[in-house]
Amino acid sequence: MNPPHRQARPPAFSGGEFRTALGMFATGVTIVTTRNSEGELVGLTANSFNSVSIAPPLVLWSLAQAAGSMPALSTGSHYAINILAADQRELAERFALKGADRWAGVAFTEDVAGAPLLAGAAASFVCFNRSRYQEGDHVIFVGEVERCTHRKGASPLLFHGSRFYTEHPL
Repeated sequence: MNPPHRQARPPAFSGGEFRTALGMFATGVTIVTTRNSEGELVGLTANSFNSVSIAPPLVLWSLAQAAGSMPALSTGSHYAINILAADQRELAERFALKGADRWAGVAFTEDVAGAPLLAGAAASFVCFNRSRYQEGDHVIFVGEVERCTHRKGASPLLFHGSRFYTEHPL
């Protein structure tokens, strides 16, 4: 016999309290890149990234439904997830700004699938845009990794409590 269907109770906290609590989870920092249907470069800072599966190789990340880059990322066939190195803080900040010329002076190469790969990234994953799931005010993207690279010895850029850090081995 199955338990009765239950629903979550309304939150007992504010949106700000939730955001602050989420900020206690240290994450890496990525920039997701692609080109839109007109061939223009698109990129945004995201720290909602993690692995899903080794076989097949799957990763996920999420994007606010209201994001201006949503049309390019939800309809394009490929994108890249660039894990930033500790010396790329300025890129993380720039690609998080609205209305900024995010790509001015940014060094990158282009994968055979058309995904921009940022120079100096700690790692990059070229993903086929496999599936998307709408949950709350975000869309969860699942990418099937076709190619990946990493920079040996690179220290990652980390984000915790609204501040940037780099690693310090214990």
